[in-house]
Amino acid sequence: MTFHKDGEYVSKVENMIRVSKEVIKDSQLDNGAIVAANSTKNYYPPTAKNYFYVWPRDASYACIAADIAGIEEVPEKFFGWCLKRAEGFRETGLLYEKYYVNGLKALGRFQPDQTGTLLYSIWHHYNYRDPEVALKFEELIIKSANGLCDRWERDHFNAVTNDLWEERLTFPDLKENFTYSLAACVKGLECANLMIANDRWLKISEQMKERLESHFISGYFVRSYGKLIDKGIDASMLGLVYPFEVYKADDSRIISTVKEIEDRLIINGGVHRYEFDEYDGWMYEEMHRKKGAGAWPLLNFWLSVYYHLKGDKRHAEMYYGWVLDRVDGYIPEQIFNNDIQVSICPLVWSHTMFIIASKFLEYL
Repeated sequence: MTFHKDGEYVSKVENMIRVSKEVIKDSQLDNGAIVAANSTKNYYPPTAKNYFYVWPRDASYACIAADIAGIEEVPEKFFGWCLKRAEGFRETGLLYEKYYVNGLKALGRFQPDQTGTLLYSIWHHYNYRDPEVALKFEELIIKSANGLCDRWERDHFNAVTNDLWEERLTFPDLKENFTYSLAACVKGLECANLMIANDRWLKISEQMKERLESHFISGYFVRSYGKLIDKGIDASMLGLVYPFEVYKADDSRIISTVKEIEDRLIINGGVHRYEFDEYDGWMYEEMHRKKGAGAWPLLNFWLSVYYHLKGDKRHAEMYYGWVLDRVDGYIPEQIFNNDIQVSICPLVWSHTMFIIASKFLEYL
């Protein structure tokens, strides 16, 4: 396993940073939309699923990475797209599952984390690059924060919600919440309040955080909690530490959750989303093959960030280096244990998490 900083290794990191900047630039269209993968490019594999859509979550992470990498035009163009083009946003203040690049909804399920992550990315830009962003995008901030609050009923959302992997639902009559989604909304509303002070946003953020405490069961943070509990272990729990900062990396509950992730979701060094994951993004005509998921590089980078924040440099470099040992240039959505399955490549979110991890590990 490569995790030492020799000249050849550093050179590879620097080249991948350059490639990642190009991938992020390629993902943004003239109207400000950021696609999850630009399938119009020659480098995109023909048998991989088409990701030429806007997922606000993926795009928000791309804005964070763009701030870090100095691609200054990307975030504000996307913030403008959300406000002016995202169908239904001005009426509800909510962002939904995914959009066509012109702003029409492609799928309309409510994913609360999308709006929470957008608010965090605006705050990141405000804090990192431009303190005037709160004035420029005041309407976007207010509508987004109010939209989340309007959907909140003291301890649950008053609508059906979809998880970040778009495979599971929570229902208001069961008072269920996805753990990752709730953490994103806690942070998003906190960030909105930091930019434009609002007691309601802060109060509801605190209610959400209090509810999140109930999600720690059987020694780890479960996938969702309510009248029914989904005790699945999910690698997205890393988001509770970064970027949402609900808990510290050395919190005993986080340490035990990460141990579950490592014990149950890591195969040969690569981090998987959850147990028994089938999705591979590999298509046959218009059918999903679903021949079994691979490791997700973005999750390796996420775990690397976690260990950096915990002060464990060796593990931070190990999980980061695992991906670098297996890719050269473009970073796919998944890395398989065979040469047959074909992944989306490059995935913008993979490259954004690489940029973020590279910053933490001081390569950038």
